Amino acid sequence: MSRRERGQLEDGASVAATSRRLAGLFRQVRMSVIGSLALAVFGVLAYLVGPRIWGRAIDAVLAGTLGAGLPTGQTKEAAAQALRDSGRNSFADIIERLNVTPGSGIDFGYVGHLLLIAAGLYSLGTLAGFGQQYIQNSAIARVMQTLRTDVEAKLNRLPVRYLNGSSRGELLSRMTNDIDNIATSLSQTLTQLFFGLLTVVGALAMMLSISPLLTLLALISIPLTFAIGAVMAKRSQRLFGDQWRLTGELNAHIEESYSGHELVTVFDRGGVFRETFANRNAEVKKASHLAQFVSGLIAPLVLFIGNLSYVLLCVVGAFSVISGQLTLGGVVAFVQYSRQYSQPLGMLASMSNLFQSGIASAARVFALLDEPEEDPGSQGRLPVVRPRRITFEQVSFGYDRELTIKDLDLVVEPGRTAAIVGASGAGKTTLMNLLMRFYDVGSGHILVDGTDITSVSRDALRSEIGFVPQEPWLFGGTIRDNIAYGRPDATLEQVEQAAQACGVSHIVNALPQGYDTVVDTVDGRLSEGERQLICIARAFIADPAVLILDEATSAVDARTEFLLQRATSRLRHGRTCLVIAHRLSTIRDADVIVVLQDGRIVEKGTHTQLLRAGGAYHRLSQYQFHEPSALPALDPDQHSSL
Repeated sequence: MSRRERGQLEDGASVAATSRRLAGLFRQVRMSVIGSLALAVFGVLAYLVGPRIWGRAIDAVLAGTLGAGLPTGQTKEAAAQALRDSGRNSFADIIERLNVTPGSGIDFGYVGHLLLIAAGLYSLGTLAGFGQQYIQNSAIARVMQTLRTDVEAKLNRLPVRYLNGSSRGELLSRMTNDIDNIATSLSQTLTQLFFGLLTVVGALAMMLSISPLLTLLALISIPLTFAIGAVMAKRSQRLFGDQWRLTGELNAHIEESYSGHELVTVFDRGGVFRETFANRNAEVKKASHLAQFVSGLIAPLVLFIGNLSYVLLCVVGAFSVISGQLTLGGVVAFVQYSRQYSQPLGMLASMSNLFQSGIASAARVFALLDEPEEDPGSQGRLPVVRPRRITFEQVSFGYDRELTIKDLDLVVEPGRTAAIVGASGAGKTTLMNLLMRFYDVGSGHILVDGTDITSVSRDALRSEIGFVPQEPWLFGGTIRDNIAYGRPDATLEQVEQAAQACGVSHIVNALPQGYDTVVDTVDGRLSEGERQLICIARAFIADPAVLILDEATSAVDARTEFLLQRATSRLRHGRTCLVIAHRLSTIRDADVIVVLQDGRIVEKGTHTQLLRAGGAYHRLSQYQFHEPSALPALDPDQHSSL
C-alpha cells in the first residue's frame, strides 16, 4: 500500500475528503438524487404520521372502555370531580385528558377509520420506498459506469514507469473488485442513510411535540452511541484498507500463476504456488475477519444502549400516564417514535462496516486516479519528411540512480536499418523506450529530422512509429481486427495485402473462418511465430515512417524466420528501421550494427566489418554459429563483453 493510500485510510480528514469526493460523483445524476430524496421524504412522513393515529385509536378504545363504566347523563367534568371527591385523583386525571363520554362505549367506526388511514399511509410509504430504491440503484449504476470509464481512461494516460512498477492483478483489482465494492456499499447504505437520517429528525420532532421530558431522556444515549461508532469506525477503516490491499495482492498472484501456468507445470512448481496462495488467502481471511468483527461490534453495543434507554422511557412513561400528564396512546406513540428514532441509529451503526469498506475501496480508486499522468508534451509536430533521420546525442538515462544508457551517440540515416545487439541488460530495449518516449532522457537529446522529440507531442511522435514488441500479443477479436488495429479504417483488401506482404496470408487462409477467425491472448491455434507475423502485419499496415522490431524473431522457427526476414526486407524500403535482436542471422544485411555494452556503444559497423574486427560482435557470432568445443577459452572479462 502506498503512503498516499495509507494516509487516506488512517487520516480522518482524508476519509472525509474521500467521502465528499465520492458524493461529488453524483452531480451527473442530480435529478435522480433529487427524485430519490423526494420519495424518501414522502415515505418517512407517511411512516411518522402512523404512530400518532395509532395513539388516537388507543385513546379512543380506552376512552370508550372508561366511559362505559361511568353514569350516563353526566358530563366528563362532573364525572372527574366525582372521582376526585371519592379520592380517586389519578383516575380523574386520566378521564380529564381523554375524550370520554360517560355512559358511551367504544366507537368502533371511528377506531376502524383511524386504522384504515394508518394502513393507507404505510402502504404509500412502502411504495415510496420501492420507488426510491429503484431510482437510487439506477443512479449508482450510472455513476459506477462513469467511474470505470474514468479508471480505464486513466490507465491509458499513466506513464509506462508506473505500469511497469505495478502488478496487473493489483490494477485489475482496483478497476473491478474495488469499484464493485463501492457500488455494493452505496446500494446497501444510501437507502438506510436517507431514510435513517430523515426518520431520526422527524421522529425527534414528533417526540418533542408529545413530551420534552421523555425526549430529553431519549437523547441521553446519543453521545455514547456516536462515541462508540467513532472509535470502532476509525479502527475498522484501516482494517478494511488492509483487506482490499491484500485482496489486490492475492489477485496479482492468481494472475501470475495463470499467465505462467505452463512454466509452473513444467517445473513442477505448483506446490509452491499453492502454498503461496494458501498463505495469502489466509492473510485475506484474517484481515477480512478482523475488519468485519471490529465493525460488527458497533451494532450490538448500540442495541444494548438503545434497550437501556427503552426501559427507562417505559418506566417514566408509565408514571406520566398514572399522573395524568400523558395519555396511554401518547405514551405508546412516543415509544413507537423512540423506536423509529433509535432503530435508524442502530442501522447506521451496523452499516458502518459496509460504508467503511466502500470508503477504503474508494480511497484506493481515487489514489489511482490521482497518480501523475504522462505529460503529453508540447503540441509541436515533426516536419513532413520521409524517411526519417534519427539522432541520439549524448543520451544518458537510468531507471533508478544507476545509469542504463551512458553518453550514447548514434545516427540512423533515413531509410536505413540499424540493428542493436548486446547482452541482456545492455540497454537495447531502453533505447527504444526512450525513442518512443515511454521514458524521457536524463540528459542529452533525441532528434527526429533535427527536431528534439521533447518538443513534439507524444501522440504525434508515436504516430510515426510502428512497433512490434518481443511478446506477440493478440487482442481478443478476429485476425482482421488484430491486423487492422494499427489502422482502424483499413479495408479487408488492405488487411489481406499487409498479411500477404508479411507472409502470413497462407496461414490465415488455412483457418476455417479466415480473417474472421476469432483469437485471443491465449489462443492455441496459432504458434508463437504465426502470432508474431500477425503482429508485424499490424505494425506495417499503419505505414509508419519508423519501424521498431524488439526481439521480433526470438520466438520463431527457421521457416517463420525466413518469412519474417523476407517480409522485413520487402517492407523496410522507404522506412528507417531499428531492430533489436539476439539472433544475428536476422541482421546480417542491416546497414549498421550497433553493439551495446553496459549502456555504451562499444562497436559499430556492418556485419562483415565487425566480424573482421574480432571484437565483442565476433565473439557473440562465434557463440551462435559454432559448436562450443570450437570456441576459444574466454576469461570472465570476455564473457562480460558479450
